[in-house]
Amino acid sequence: MSVPPRAVQLNEANAFLKEHPEVLYVDLLIADMNGVVRGKRIERTSLHKVYEKGINLPASLFALDINGSTVESTGLGLDIGDADRICYPIPDTLCNEPWQKRPTAQLLMTMHEIEGEPFFADPREVLRQVVSKFDDLGLTICAAFELEFYLIDQENVNGRPQPPRSPISGKRPQSTQVYLIDDLDEYADCLQDILEGAKEQGIPADAIVKESAPAQFEVNLHHVPDPLKACDYAVLLKRLIKNIAYDHEMDTTFMAKPYPGQAGNGLHVHISVLDKDGNNIFTSEDPEQNAALRHAIGGVLETLPASMAFLCPNVNSYRRFGAQFYVPNSPSWGLDNRTVALRVPTGSPDAVRLEHRVAGADANPYLMMAAVLAGVHHGLTNQIEPGAPIEGNTYEQMEQSLPNNLRDALRELDDSEILNKYIDPKYIDIFVACKESELEEFEHSISDLEYNWYLHTV
Repeated sequence: MSVPPRAVQLNEANAFLKEHPEVLYVDLLIADMNGVVRGKRIERTSLHKVYEKGINLPASLFALDINGSTVESTGLGLDIGDADRICYPIPDTLCNEPWQKRPTAQLLMTMHEIEGEPFFADPREVLRQVVSKFDDLGLTICAAFELEFYLIDQENVNGRPQPPRSPISGKRPQSTQVYLIDDLDEYADCLQDILEGAKEQGIPADAIVKESAPAQFEVNLHHVPDPLKACDYAVLLKRLIKNIAYDHEMDTTFMAKPYPGQAGNGLHVHISVLDKDGNNIFTSEDPEQNAALRHAIGGVLETLPASMAFLCPNVNSYRRFGAQFYVPNSPSWGLDNRTVALRVPTGSPDAVRLEHRVAGADANPYLMMAAVLAGVHHGLTNQIEPGAPIEGNTYEQMEQSLPNNLRDALRELDDSEILNKYIDPKYIDIFVACKESELEEFEHSISDLEYNWYLHTV
């Protein structure tokens, strides 16, 4: 991928600043390994320089753990003198931040080597490398995310979250009824501001639905024929939701499992594949008879165990799984079946697609998409058959077989010959090193439950 021509970049900057003379600052954003947005804030007068020359940020930005500390075992910190790389703007991502009191814009960036080549450890570049394999086949990926989140109170109770008080009734919600319109009304101002803010930023969010837990909601993004752009939208949507909620004196969490006994937050992705004429190759009256669809499913299912560390990258991610919460724990597929890992919606022949239902909302969208598309490509090019679709309740027909903890998931990823063909093994080493460091720190901590169980009883 070459750096976009400076003339094109400067035209974009000039047009935006002319249209928005009120903008004072611009936030330069880049998503790290955990999907956490980091970067710099500049004055508007410096925007042209950013488009012309980029900005410097340390390569160790992609070796940060969830607490923002550099994991030195990645080799991206002190071993290279904590050296800088250069970050360039991603075209068509310059837009306003509607929540700011002082007019501020934002711009997504991607990291490159000083010589200009994309930096291998940028998750966006990890995905781009996988997408390029479809370009070689003359195929285009069309993708859309569904993102779940909780509104929570800005004040925790003993360090734990609680639902926010309704701006209408003043009560904390207790409803677990999915699709309940009344719950949308309770938080209508905040939710509507999220949709309007998304529209202002060019994020194609077309619906919000109530999910099956108190103050839990899902935002649906419209499909786009560019998986990189789909992931950009998901990253920016999370930032928008957090800031809009804060303006409404609430907080949010995309933690996979914030409440015991309640549904977790998922990140589903819908994928179809278009040929060079723009036709969906999965289109069919009878999806079971569509060879391309079957092979894509077969490849994703074969690579699913090794993909789990990207789909569920944190210790908490694995607490989300359970039959009562429609989170699949086996490599399964079915037609219009929400108990499987890969659901094939069958509303109309030309809308046949894959819905991947395993990942948590805590996943980095770029890495999640890279893992899923690696499976799709592997299946298409090797004609992997998926077996028969599951009818009925998958949990009663298939034993749990996917990794159910982070350590096992990291081992599967590290040992995967298939994913190592799609994702740079150097990047997999960095990812595993970061997550093993987090896991080691977690396992050395002592939980309240351990004190309650053992302090005075053994």
